[in-house]
Amino acid sequence: MKKRIIQFLTTYFLFVLLFVLQKPVFMVYYHDLYADVSFGDYFSVMWHGLPLDLSLAGYLTAIPGLILIASAWTDSSILRRIRQVYFGLIAFVMACIFIVDLGLYGFWGFRLDATPIFYFFSSPKDAIASVSFWFVLLGILAMLIYAAVLYSIFYIVLIRERKPLKIPYRRQNVSFALLLLTAALFIPIRGGFTVSTMNLSKVYYSQDQRMNHAAINPAFSFMYSATHQNNFEKQYRFMDPQKADELFAEMVDKPAVTADSIPQLLNTQRPNIIFIILESFSTHLMETFGGHPNVAVNMDKFAKEGILFSNFYASSFRTDRGLASIISGYPGQPSTSIMKYPEKTDKLPSIPRSLRNAGYGLEYYYGGDADFTNMRSYLVSSGIERIVCDKDFPLSERTGKWGAQDHVLFQRLMKDIKEEKQQEPFLKLVQTSSSHEPFEVPFHRLDDKILNAFAYADSCVGDFVEQYKETQLWKNTLFVLVPDHQGAYPYPIENPLDGQTIPLILLGGAIKEPRVIDTYASQIDIAATLLAQLGLPHDDFTFSKNILNPSSPHFGYFTRPNFFGMVTPENQLVYNLDANTVQLDEGTEKGANLEKGKAFLQKLYDDLAKR
Repeated sequence: MKKRIIQFLTTYFLFVLLFVLQKPVFMVYYHDLYADVSFGDYFSVMWHGLPLDLSLAGYLTAIPGLILIASAWTDSSILRRIRQVYFGLIAFVMACIFIVDLGLYGFWGFRLDATPIFYFFSSPKDAIASVSFWFVLLGILAMLIYAAVLYSIFYIVLIRERKPLKIPYRRQNVSFALLLLTAALFIPIRGGFTVSTMNLSKVYYSQDQRMNHAAINPAFSFMYSATHQNNFEKQYRFMDPQKADELFAEMVDKPAVTADSIPQLLNTQRPNIIFIILESFSTHLMETFGGHPNVAVNMDKFAKEGILFSNFYASSFRTDRGLASIISGYPGQPSTSIMKYPEKTDKLPSIPRSLRNAGYGLEYYYGGDADFTNMRSYLVSSGIERIVCDKDFPLSERTGKWGAQDHVLFQRLMKDIKEEKQQEPFLKLVQTSSSHEPFEVPFHRLDDKILNAFAYADSCVGDFVEQYKETQLWKNTLFVLVPDHQGAYPYPIENPLDGQTIPLILLGGAIKEPRVIDTYASQIDIAATLLAQLGLPHDDFTFSKNILNPSSPHFGYFTRPNFFGMVTPENQLVYNLDANTVQLDEGTEKGANLEKGKAFLQKLYDDLAKR
């Protein structure tokens, strides 16, 4: 009995030790991010991260515990093979999760969840397009080496038998004792006997989010995310449903008091519309907003020539969330992406479908893979009649990691506009891709590789707009320039508000005059605002508000996997969903947006469950 109990405890605490040691490795790998932390901070991170380590170790020890119980009844070699396969599999999975998390954190700013699985299986090529071949190769090599190291440890400590375990004389007693120990794993797995079960918030201990992130066990984070993907009606239950309904009713679009209370920005009610969705752009790249000068020079020029929305926020952090926000007025979700569920995106309203009913021709242009993250199914269900993507460009023009570079994309669009008879009015959605990792572009104006990629994308948009001005279509065209999300620059961002600010610019011969609109809003509000300008109904866009309607509430709302934010002139609030605490609270009316923000997210998941 003694040997089996020792082996059981050794198995459990070996898992715990390995998880604990991963934390300083993570911090050392991101030494630039943790350069100012003290030696004591390393121990603090390891100590506060223990709850998740203890919990995951409990999960992983359960099967070895059952094998030990079986070994009290038989000495079959099958059990030894099962142990070898089990620990080999665990070593490989642990290595993959740790190395993938190590590689992705620098891009995403949060610990590993189930999102990469969706991206990889929708388009493996695009899923790894952000990184170089050597980065991927080194990552695979690191996984194999780490897996080999882990298995060697497991073999030396747990698998190799100097003296094979004998079948005990009182095997009923031994089995019962081991069964009790295995059952006791429920305590660390659950996180004790309190009402709340184990979750990521257990390790949040600091106002410095870097420390909290370092304390998270990436394998637990991945497992927790993967097992909480579909039960939407149970996620983010902050308050009684009736209270959530009452608060949400205050945040939806309202009827205008009078028809003339909403300013008209356009000089025509049926303009041609070209959406240019800019990969990863932000206000930090524009001198107009006090950002980096001499980068987005064309966007800065357009901000003066057109209508600039100066307090505008990205709904989420990735393209799939951003597209649904822009096209369908549907907020990004922190724990999933509605793009994963074609049966749900089929039921979303969309700007293209509304415009198709008004007689618009609909086209979508993208230099990359339109199947990535289920984009094609979403675009088709939203009403898009023609999709031009990477497969429509010759191989000689697909020189970028994501497919055709931006200048090739816009050349193709201009060629089609000039050579094909255009059905007017039309809607064309153009999505850029070159201002994205790995930032390899055929353009060399700036020394900084990242800023140069943004400058390149900006130049491509600028060249296209200038060429378009020479056509007869310009006077009756509205350009909508908006990023899909903010990313890559600057990094890291300490203030989460700064990580969501993006420009929205309306441009073209269809606008009456240049102006700046400083109303707080986000991507989900584009749909209601645009359709109202065209005199089209937008009642089915539940979450979208007309930015120009003085009767409607105005706020920017955004989510990421670990927080939501709600911003108004009076209160700028960010709530950490992992820690269940307010992460940032500024303004003259602190806390004013807390309950409203919670109610908005709760109603979003109510809606997601019913779609």
